[in-house]
Amino acid sequence: MIPNRLQRGDLVGVIALASPPCMENLEKGLQFLTTLGLQVRLGKHMKQVNGYLAGTDPERVTDFHDMVVDPDIQAIFLARGGYGTGRLANKIDYDLIRKNPKIIWGYSDMTYLHTTIRQRSNLVTFHGPMIESDLAKSNIDQQTKQMFQQLFAPMSIYYSESISPLQVIVSGEASGELIGGNLTVLTSTFGTGFEIDVKDKIVFMEDIDEEPYRIDAMLNQWKLANKFSEAAGILVGNFALPTPMKKPSLKLSEVLDNYLGDLTCPVMSGLSIGHCFPHISIPLGVQANIKTKQKIVTIAPGVK
Repeated sequence: MIPNRLQRGDLVGVIALASPPCMENLEKGLQFLTTLGLQVRLGKHMKQVNGYLAGTDPERVTDFHDMVVDPDIQAIFLARGGYGTGRLANKIDYDLIRKNPKIIWGYSDMTYLHTTIRQRSNLVTFHGPMIESDLAKSNIDQQTKQMFQQLFAPMSIYYSESISPLQVIVSGEASGELIGGNLTVLTSTFGTGFEIDVKDKIVFMEDIDEEPYRIDAMLNQWKLANKFSEAAGILVGNFALPTPMKKPSLKLSEVLDNYLGDLTCPVMSGLSIGHCFPHISIPLGVQANIKTKQKIVTIAPGVK
C-alpha cells in the first residue's frame, strides 16, 4: 500500500516511540515542519520519561494508535530514535494500520517497526531524519531538507555519484523491493516472529557508533543465517564509525569485502543515507533498481 501525498495545510502527528526527546530541540525541529506548510499535533504522552524510554510501552503504543486512527492526521513523524521501538512490535495493531494507511517517517531504532509494518500491513514507510535529533541540528543541509518534498508529490529518487562517491563491491544489476535500515536493529529481529524477510529484496543497511569488529559479528550472523544468499542486491549506507577501541582493527571496507565481496548479487556502498548529512530520505517497500556499471540506484515514489 502506498500512502496518499501531503497537501499544504495538512495536520501531521509527531510522537516518540523510542528514547525521550529533548523538548527544546523538538520545538526547533517542529519549526521545519511548519515551514513546509504543515500543522502539527504532538502525542499525548510526548513529555513522559520512563528511564531510557519515552514513557511506558502502553503510553507509546497508545500515542501511535491514536495517530493512526485519527482521520485528521495525514502523516506520523518520529521525534527521535535511541531505543525502544522493538518493544512495541508485538503490541501494535497491524490491521489498524492496514485500514488507515498514512505516511510514517523515521529511521534508526524505527527500523524495527518499518520492518514489522511492511511485513504485517504491507504499507510503504519512509526512512528519513527525525524531528528532534536531526532537524534541530545547526548543521542540517538543504539537500536533507529538500528530500521532504517527496511527501508532497510522487517523486522517483535517482541516486548517483552526484550525491556521494559510490564504491562497487560486486558488479551487476538487480531489481526488487527496497527494505532495510539500521543493521543492529535488523539483526535483532533474527529468531523472532518479526524476522526480516530478505528473499529477492534489495537490502539497505546503515549504522552508527559500531566498531568494525561489531559490524563483523553482525554480518557474520547474516551470512550464517543465509540472508545474503537470498537477497537480490545489497546497498550500504553511512556507518558513522567511532575510533576503534580494539587495536589493531580491520577497516570497515575490509569487513564489507570479507562478507559481501563474494556474493552473486550486486553490492554497492557509500550511500549518504543514515546518521549523516546530507541524509537522503527513501521510501521502504517500493521497487528499486541497482546498476553498478553506471553507479546508479533508482527508487520508485513512496506516495500517490
